Amino acid sequence: MAQTTLLAIVNPLSGTASVARKQQWIDFLLKKATEAGFYPEAVFTRHPGHATELAVDAVQRGIRRVIAIGGDGTMNETARVLIHTQTALGLVPVGSGNGLARHLNLPLDPKKAIDRAINGRPVIIDSGRINDHAFFCTTGMGFDAYVAQEFARQPVRGLPVYIRTSYRAFWKYQPATYEMDQQRHTLFSLTIANAGQFGNNAWIAPKANVADGWLDACLLKPFPGTAVGALAWRLFNKTLDQSKYLTVRPLRSLVVKGEGPLLIHVDGEPVQLRTDTATVQVIPSSLLVVR
Repeated sequence: MAQTTLLAIVNPLSGTASVARKQQWIDFLLKKATEAGFYPEAVFTRHPGHATELAVDAVQRGIRRVIAIGGDGTMNETARVLIHTQTALGLVPVGSGNGLARHLNLPLDPKKAIDRAINGRPVIIDSGRINDHAFFCTTGMGFDAYVAQEFARQPVRGLPVYIRTSYRAFWKYQPATYEMDQQRHTLFSLTIANAGQFGNNAWIAPKANVADGWLDACLLKPFPGTAVGALAWRLFNKTLDQSKYLTVRPLRSLVVKGEGPLLIHVDGEPVQLRTDTATVQVIPSSLLVVR
């Protein structure tokens, strides 16, 4: 039997498509990849962290292309172990947000995305790290992390559920205070962006560049309820950085201290830290991504 040269890692729970529908995408991928000269293999993930295990095995087997079919969480689980390797990540975005894929202008139609992931060429991008957690799109704390935690508790995924969850969270959430560079800041949210958006074309850092060796720190100050509409419009119109409530500054590293153990999100997935301190740094030119 020929040695596998392309591995597809498929999350059966991402987004709203059925497993049967995802199996059709796998069949399409196996056919296209074989036509392109690869010896492909596809595996459904069975539990949280399984994508990471599969990606580690792929690197050890010398597989040079791994395609993640899922959302930003699946992408993160896969990519975190491809940093500083010769294995390139292909993205087939079928999750709720698909932030990195959207930033890279990758197709959102699954079959078109599969074709690109097979036939595109690898380019190198930056990644980031917050404590022991790698991120590729955004990380942060405050409202975004709170929404990520609430969304993770929902039995159904998808954009409508995310919108409803965010709306309910807005009325419960209280801004928090953080210490950075020996200064205290009371913020609605603190986002560290490698790519420019959370997903769904919600642009928190419109000028972010995934290949410039920098991250963008986005400090969103508390704002009155009357400003919600204008801020939402700016978020989706790529002009939030022009709001008086948002400060964006480039950085290569940052230490943030909260008032207790920090709840953060990593590419949209909630993570409860055991410490009140988060250290963020850029990892320049660290990941191969197929475009």
